[in-house]
Amino acid sequence: MRWSARSLAGAAALAAWASLFWFLMASGRTNLYLSSRTDWVVPVGATILTISALGRLVSARSQTPEHLSPKDAWGVGVILLPVVAVLALPPASLSSFAASRRSSFSSAGFTSSPEEVASGELSLGDVAGALRSQEAMSALVARAGSEVDFTGFVTRDPGAAADEFTLTRFLISCCVADALSVEVRVVGGPPGQFEKDQWVRVTGKIYPLGDEVIVDADSVEAVERPEKPYLNP
Repeated sequence: MRWSARSLAGAAALAAWASLFWFLMASGRTNLYLSSRTDWVVPVGATILTISALGRLVSARSQTPEHLSPKDAWGVGVILLPVVAVLALPPASLSSFAASRRSSFSSAGFTSSPEEVASGELSLGDVAGALRSQEAMSALVARAGSEVDFTGFVTRDPGAAADEFTLTRFLISCCVADALSVEVRVVGGPPGQFEKDQWVRVTGKIYPLGDEVIVDADSVEAVERPEKPYLNP
């Protein structure tokens, strides 16, 4: 009975992915990649992959061991590449760079019911739905001047006034691959005080104008990135 190089490589790949999932759980980074709807994948995946890796390792000895061909080695390398990337890169959420390259909710299929927008505290999720639905936008227009409290990160358009910036937040249904940005224009902020990608909390009055939503800021303060940086529909 000898060790099979091919089986050992497979066990190593499974163990690496299992370790990544356990790491995401222990470090609290799951929220940077998955929505609250799908974050169950991490603990379930960690458990299944750990069991699979142990099973592969137990069966790695045989009388006719398989050698690891160059093609198999490349395949294992490709499988391990995302693991290395996640562990090597600093923990960061999607930022203004992604916002400039992602679709906005004005072109997405997400909507909010007019009833949700017409009552209760307004959220960026309500704004996202209103940008897509004419009925929801009418309900939002009826609430022009309402006080809002939004948290997001700063993006800036070229030529914008010094006291203006765009407050941006991403909404994801499954994972960051399907992220869409929701944006409101903030006016009356402290000129030049906040930099691009800085997380801020804005309180003020909301005014929908056409296909744009404006917040006349009463206060803007710097905050830490939320533990859950993405909104969920």
